[in-house]
Amino acid sequence: MKTTIILLILLSGVFSVFTARLFSQQLLMLNQPVQNSLAYNPYGNYPAYQGTDLGVTYSSGMTVLKVWSPPAEEMKLKLYRTSTGNDLFEEISCRKDADGVWTAELKGDRKNQYYTFQARIGGKWNDETTDPYAKAVGVNGKRGEIIDLNETNPAGWETDHSPLLKSPVDAILYELHIRDLSADPNSGIKNMGKFLGLTETGTKNSAGQSTGIDHIAEMGITHVHLLPAFDFITVDETKPEVPQYNWGYDPQNYNTPEGSYSTNPEDGRVRILEFKKMVMSLHQKGIGVVMDVVYNHTARIYESNFDLLVPGYYYRQWEKDGKYSNASGCGNETASDRAMMRKFILESVSYWVREYHVDGFRFDLMAIHDMETMNLVAETLHAINPSILIYGEGWTAGDSPLPEKYRALKRNVGKMNGITVFSDDIRDGIKGSVFDRKSTGFASGAMGMAESVKFGIVAAGEHPQIDYSKVNYSKEPWSKNPGEVINYVSCHDNHTLFDKLKVSRPDASEEDIEKMDKLATTIVLTSQGVPFLHAGAEMKRSKGGEENTYKKPDSVNRIDWELKNRNRRMVAYYRELIALRKTHPAFRMQTNEMIRKNLVFLPVDDPQLVAYQLKEHANNDLWKQILVIFNGASHEGRVALPPGTWKAALRDYQFFNDEKTFSGVVTIAPVSAMILYQD
Repeated sequence: MKTTIILLILLSGVFSVFTARLFSQQLLMLNQPVQNSLAYNPYGNYPAYQGTDLGVTYSSGMTVLKVWSPPAEEMKLKLYRTSTGNDLFEEISCRKDADGVWTAELKGDRKNQYYTFQARIGGKWNDETTDPYAKAVGVNGKRGEIIDLNETNPAGWETDHSPLLKSPVDAILYELHIRDLSADPNSGIKNMGKFLGLTETGTKNSAGQSTGIDHIAEMGITHVHLLPAFDFITVDETKPEVPQYNWGYDPQNYNTPEGSYSTNPEDGRVRILEFKKMVMSLHQKGIGVVMDVVYNHTARIYESNFDLLVPGYYYRQWEKDGKYSNASGCGNETASDRAMMRKFILESVSYWVREYHVDGFRFDLMAIHDMETMNLVAETLHAINPSILIYGEGWTAGDSPLPEKYRALKRNVGKMNGITVFSDDIRDGIKGSVFDRKSTGFASGAMGMAESVKFGIVAAGEHPQIDYSKVNYSKEPWSKNPGEVINYVSCHDNHTLFDKLKVSRPDASEEDIEKMDKLATTIVLTSQGVPFLHAGAEMKRSKGGEENTYKKPDSVNRIDWELKNRNRRMVAYYRELIALRKTHPAFRMQTNEMIRKNLVFLPVDDPQLVAYQLKEHANNDLWKQILVIFNGASHEGRVALPPGTWKAALRDYQFFNDEKTFSGVVTIAPVSAMILYQD
């Protein structure tokens, strides 16, 4: 899962109404047979089901439930009146059909009844469980719920639109945990820690400044990236009065929202309605919604709905001893290269797009998945909504039986289509290694990081002026186009950017730390590729120096909205920097060929200087020439300017509209960025 957790453990789419043609194309795509497993598979003889009706199919006259379990000798469906009570009122023996599917048909209107399946395998009755495809669940996800999904649509849902995104490089991603946004009493948000917290407008902090969704829109963010919001296991939904916190990387039911973020986790319909209200509210602000998804492992193995129905099948094992492999660092890894796991992932992401109008997915430890599955994900989703974003971590947390040549690794991104990966090259090049709290980067004064920064500026692509032998991790280009690269310096993992700079540079003043922060973010937001920001970074968000906060309390993790007032200048700087990027397409070129043609690095005589020119109205920019200079040193830098006179757009962390001009040689202040231009 996440690096820091592992260390602890181991030591709508654009369209709200989809046309029948696109829907049919998608079903056809999902019905295509998949290849055999790419790794060891002791379950290769299990038949793969080609239908698209697993789970619950509800109507007022008949409800059909289907579950795939080839090894089961018997299957029972149990019906309950509540989600936790000892109130079983009907038990049905399921019928085994072709391809290992068990079916139960319920006559009459069974709306709002709860259910479980129970399989007898090897002569033993396993524990009751939800089915993997459960679309609604009761409190703590122990029982599925039969519902009419039409009743979960908020008013106006049929006209809900996703924001149009012409290219991934046009996105500004903002990674947010749902509780963090509204858990601070100074947020002015009533539904603290809930989906509905992201629907409230007009909220203010004590200084009268915008908070919540209004703040996000005010900053110019295009997409909110939500940490896991599907049903996860670690928060007890029956005890909302007890302070509980978790990032959510412990999946239980993939196809239904997390109950602790709803106002009533007992009723499965409420969390669905409130999630949709959240999505619609963000869409009304012109903001897309990206879900952080964790298909690479489950919170538990033997108690998971996967394993209780088809023991072993959904997980990879080592051929030498049959033990579960653990590339996630969380005790197991799922087998995306097996037919029914691949099918599940494809149908699950498609469901979130169709039913919830989700605009993208971030795949946790994506390299645990095989490239063929990820390519099918991209093909399937882009047939529904061409604007959907699909990105992930291009690494694993441990070794896997899946050979590296098949993994969705960062270095294999060129073999994938429509998939974007995080660049740890620019992340650690700018601020220092996340694995060493004392490590520094270009923005915090380290020598030898300029080439890694330049590598990030050209979006990890091929460029004749990059010396790849000096790049920190990648010794060769790995992207086919800038839309395949996410540039970032901080996320929920490890320290916040502000905390990382403080712990790695304890000698620096608060003013100097702020300059380093601004320099780091300026590099990210002016580099080619897709920029990614950690929520609250714009107001110098701190977690008190804590590095791994996955289950720390709200007092550590929440966004302190008083910081927005205290750090007004920083917030304004981030906002104007985002606006600059959105205004100037030269920072958002769409091909590596365009970058090679239009981006030229200038010669400098200081290893802590980086300077480059964006030429000749790059990507149809209004400015004919743009010059960007970064100085990571504690002393002034000097750069010889190309011919002509230049105006300053950014100097000494001030944005200008004056007529002062520069020519010849320009001096750049220590730890700062400069942007000059010619009309």
